Amino acid sequence: MQYTEIMVRYGELSTKGKNLSSFTNRLAQNVRHVLKEFPEIKIYAKKDRMHLILNGANSQKVMPLLKKVFGIQSFSPMIKVEKDLAEIKEAALFLMNDAYSAGKTFKVNTKRSDHRFQLDTNELNLFLGDAILDAFPEIKVQMKKPDITLRLEVRQEAAYLSYLTEKGAGGLPVGTSGRGMLMLSGGIDSPVAGFLALKRGVEIEAVHFASPPYTSPQALEKAKALTEKLTPYGGTIQFIEVPFTEIQEEIKEKVPQGYLMTITRRFMLRVTDALVKKRNGLVIFNGESLGQVASQTLQSMVAINEVTNTPILRPVVTMDKNEIIELAQEIDTFDLSIQPFEDCCTIFAPPQPKTRPKLDKVLFYESKLAVEKLVERAVEGCMVTEISGKGTTEDFSDLL
Repeated sequence: MQYTEIMVRYGELSTKGKNLSSFTNRLAQNVRHVLKEFPEIKIYAKKDRMHLILNGANSQKVMPLLKKVFGIQSFSPMIKVEKDLAEIKEAALFLMNDAYSAGKTFKVNTKRSDHRFQLDTNELNLFLGDAILDAFPEIKVQMKKPDITLRLEVRQEAAYLSYLTEKGAGGLPVGTSGRGMLMLSGGIDSPVAGFLALKRGVEIEAVHFASPPYTSPQALEKAKALTEKLTPYGGTIQFIEVPFTEIQEEIKEKVPQGYLMTITRRFMLRVTDALVKKRNGLVIFNGESLGQVASQTLQSMVAINEVTNTPILRPVVTMDKNEIIELAQEIDTFDLSIQPFEDCCTIFAPPQPKTRPKLDKVLFYESKLAVEKLVERAVEGCMVTEISGKGTTEDFSDLL
């Protein structure tokens, strides 16, 4: 005997009212993508839950994939049997044998939508409870917070049994909240920000600034590897490599050291904003945490944000470093992030950057630069690759 289907519960999606079908349809599409190696599985997205008919697929291989799909609150592997007491009992004992170990407690929880079935809810609870006590003499009944809850649902078409409930990733299905550009460095914070954006249903594209020869090919590959770590949560992700060498050399030559970081970040934001407009995005995400470094004081953020009206969302802005590290470890980006490859924000970092930059001085120093032309050339030189969950990349630069 083996599991025949997995029942998926929506959680937060159930509050979406008239928009529920668009959310559940997108969730079904995302689940199909995650389970593309299991073409035999049939997916039925209903109003209150989703059913994955396994058709022989190994549930132990399927369930870990479902845990990373945003929009799933929880799920349970189930056994479907005919509405026959002997078959129901056999399935119940099979599940209890899988769940049981010495000293555990249990209860039976029955729901019966087929009110013509020969036993009512209480009678079914007693029937299965007696069978379990006979098969496992050491087990004890406990109605409040038992170790094992055996669930039986008697529906019109069949009976369904389960005992295991796995926690899902929660959040909203990726793609239901629109598209945003993630400013992805090689550090700890921005991949975590990307993860949190995906959790709220945003389809992200990763924008990475590269300044060869000051930044190495290894630094670029590290950023792509970090993007790949996010694909189990959001499917394939477009990775946009921005050529930033010319801009940084111009800034280094013509701007005083104290303002290098502020003006560099303003250029990064201008380029990302141009990509938002070109690629039908709605918002910009970054990994800024308030007060963590000089460019992340409120005064610096105000001076940097002045270049755009596009909303800039900072999912980790109120988190301290230890909280961000903990989440980075949970999503398996931390070990990659701490690899010592330089990025654009560190190669020309001044020893004493301004923590309270004056906007009038910023505008004066930028007047010495061909801002629009520099941004235009950087956008035109972008290279786009598609990062999949298997690390393969394809060149999509012609779509930019």
